[in-house]
Amino acid sequence: MRIFHKLDRYSEDLDFSLNYVDENFSLIPFFEGIKDEFALLGLDVDITLKQRKSISPIESAFLKENTVWGLITLDEKYRKATNFPNIKIKIEIDKTPPLKFNTEQLLLTKPYTFYVSCMTVESLFAGKMHAVLFREWKSRVKGRDWYDLEWYIKKGVQLRLDELTDRGLNSGHIKTSKKSISVKDFQNLMLNRIQNLDVEKARFDIRQFVTNQDDLHIWSFQYFNDLVAHIKFS
Repeated sequence: MRIFHKLDRYSEDLDFSLNYVDENFSLIPFFEGIKDEFALLGLDVDITLKQRKSISPIESAFLKENTVWGLITLDEKYRKATNFPNIKIKIEIDKTPPLKFNTEQLLLTKPYTFYVSCMTVESLFAGKMHAVLFREWKSRVKGRDWYDLEWYIKKGVQLRLDELTDRGLNSGHIKTSKKSISVKDFQNLMLNRIQNLDVEKARFDIRQFVTNQDDLHIWSFQYFNDLVAHIKFS
């Protein structure tokens, strides 16, 4: 979102999705190519595959046992020689994604000109709304989700309830025989979520990812209730 759509916040990881289901997909064949791309920018990196022994539903709404993890770090010798800070980039790939999302080809010009297959902003909004509604942490609140929600609404991006439903069915958080939950169903889910939101924890979480924090002062239960009333549906 920051790279292609100018979302003004930073992130800890890069999330990818297959556009088909493949439980046997492996990230390993891509390691050398990833290292070569960083080398074009003059950076020496190591990349390792992370094994996750178990997934706790308390930790995340998304991290399934067949999610592929990779961790990119600066090569230790390179980092010490250049006094470069210790940077870690997590790559996460969903091998069994819900498949109702739409994609588009978007252009990047660095380190050379190339196209990237990206989910459309409407599909990204459905994914973010899934996070807002169903992501669970023991003691943390992902203020980043609420910051992004605010961005989508301000931009007037339409929410596809059929795609949100597909994601909820995929993760097990929505159980329905309908093609899509109704607007009223969605509003009830959001009302319950907002009522249980720890606004201060949400504000604390997002602060490290944004440079302008003035807009965070308006955050409150009333604000988010009023904000979601502006969501447009498709």
